[in-house]
Amino acid sequence: MVGRLRRGEAIWLTLPPTGTKCVSEEIQNNVVVLADYVVVSDDHSHIPTISVKVTSPYGNNLHHKENVTHGQFAFTTSEAGNYLACFWADGHNQGSGEVSVNIDWKTGIAAKDWESVAKKEKIEGVELELKKLEGAVEAIHENLLYLKSREAEMRMVSEKTNGRVAWFSIMSLGVCIVVSALQIWYLKRFFQKKKLI
Repeated sequence: MVGRLRRGEAIWLTLPPTGTKCVSEEIQNNVVVLADYVVVSDDHSHIPTISVKVTSPYGNNLHHKENVTHGQFAFTTSEAGNYLACFWADGHNQGSGEVSVNIDWKTGIAAKDWESVAKKEKIEGVELELKKLEGAVEAIHENLLYLKSREAEMRMVSEKTNGRVAWFSIMSLGVCIVVSALQIWYLKRFFQKKKLI
């Protein structure tokens, strides 16, 4: 099962005793991604362990941990596409029941540590909120530019496909006309030989 995430979203996954559950997000190039995950257990005497694997759109391994109850991964994307985080319960867990995992996944402006920015630049209150808004506006602007380039690519693909379909239709029509003419010529010749016309 693959779920989709939005910027700065926390989700719960219930992992079956066997099998894998994954979450994915389509992220553009050069975006900061930060995620925390923790196993949530009602039984505090035994916390089950999980394995985690995060891969890039081209299958590069960005994070891989086994036999953990909590962890964090952070990276800056190097390619645009679907980034996939997969979780599965380790086979040696007692009780072999379902395991709940809480994932806090943040991308872009949501992943920025605003407390350290405020301390570093010695700003607070309204100035900090303005910095956050400025960062959000920049992220929106970059996203719009990305969407504009994707739209241009899709338009080019659509126009090429339309051109190919038009030529295929013209060729199909030409073949039908030629085959019809050959059938008429053959039938006319056949009936003339039989002296029916």
